[in-house]
Amino acid sequence: MVQEAGHGITDDNISIEVRDVTKDFRVYRDKSHTFKDRVLFRKRNAFKKHRVLDRISFTVKRGQALGLIGHNGCGKSTTLKLLNKILYPDSGEIVMHGRISSLIELGAGFHPDMTGRENIYINASIFGLHKREIDNRLDDIIRFSELESFIDNPVRTYSSGMYMRLAFSIAINVDADILLVDEILAVGDANFQKKCFEKLEDIKKHGVTIVIVSHSMDQIKSICDSVIWLDKGRICAQGDAEDVCAKYLAAMDDIARERHREELREQGLDVQEDPNIQFPISQISTQYGIYSRRSGNMKFRFQHIAMLNGNGEKCQRFHYGESLIVDFSFSEWSENLVDPDLNIVFNIFHSDGRFCSHFTTKQSSIILKKGDLRKGRFEIKEIRLSEGKYILDAVIAHGDEEAYDCLSHMIEFTVGTPVSLGTQIAAMENTWMFAGEK
Repeated sequence: MVQEAGHGITDDNISIEVRDVTKDFRVYRDKSHTFKDRVLFRKRNAFKKHRVLDRISFTVKRGQALGLIGHNGCGKSTTLKLLNKILYPDSGEIVMHGRISSLIELGAGFHPDMTGRENIYINASIFGLHKREIDNRLDDIIRFSELESFIDNPVRTYSSGMYMRLAFSIAINVDADILLVDEILAVGDANFQKKCFEKLEDIKKHGVTIVIVSHSMDQIKSICDSVIWLDKGRICAQGDAEDVCAKYLAAMDDIARERHREELREQGLDVQEDPNIQFPISQISTQYGIYSRRSGNMKFRFQHIAMLNGNGEKCQRFHYGESLIVDFSFSEWSENLVDPDLNIVFNIFHSDGRFCSHFTTKQSSIILKKGDLRKGRFEIKEIRLSEGKYILDAVIAHGDEEAYDCLSHMIEFTVGTPVSLGTQIAAMENTWMFAGEK
């Protein structure tokens, strides 16, 4: 059962309350589509129940942002549709406190043959606005969407990014108390995505409750106060965004390692020799990406690595001209390991594979000795990269031989900048610092 406000909520500070909600879907083996088929082929209607949500409960306070994470099919989007009353629970109760606005599916509520302007009136009226209210907000909606030149064209001529611009612009201008957002924010260019996230932060400050579904841990951590990790229809973890995202990524890393184990066994290789299994990346950083891989002989390795902003806070979203810090530490240096060619290397690549920057201790004429190698810090004084997504690789190299430790696709980060610098290899002022065993 889904209730409106005033039917069960006593705390005025709560916007959403979900109590013991269960939802099943019927999975038909061979569903009949006509009356004749139903009569003649009764066995075609046989089905089994698939439990999508299993007695989940949670509350969201006014002005909070809640993230829903989990692998595909875990029940995230179903939860959002239950909150929006597109679906109804088989058992349990959902209480919503206030007007709801949603971005569940791209183009939902739009008529393809009508213009963008006409669809604003249709879509906003679905959210409960009267014509006079829509008239007053029309210019703000069009301005935010940046579709002034196309607003009187049929929306069937719009790209998926233009659909998202219009849908988001309507959803945030209906003065909702609760905003439900599915993965569609992945659509659209970097500038508009940034604009959307800034708007979400703004409406959150004004007391709007946000529930967002995303596979981007960076998005979730930057927007959400708390996170629920769903697995097989149940709440696996719930709490602080940083902690829950770290647990989820570690679990995904375990699954990836197990699959990798199976691949190695099928090839007849020794599983224990693989560094991704012996020394999982999840143990050294909470910021690693889903494509992070580890290689090397592991005689000397990174023990911890983190990306920070100029204030020393963990960060993966930067602006042009800001400082970027990589904080790291090492494993114990073996007594019988002597290496005059030791070299710490950080490489930056654009997400499309373009090489951007290369930093090494040798390049900076730093000679590393055993006593120096407990922890270190690398700082780029001013980021001079075009706006976009980037990848940091970290390597402990020695000569031309196999690296001690190579962390590929280690940390993903984004840079925002007011100007386009084009494709370039960026030369950026940087410093290295190392601390010994004292």
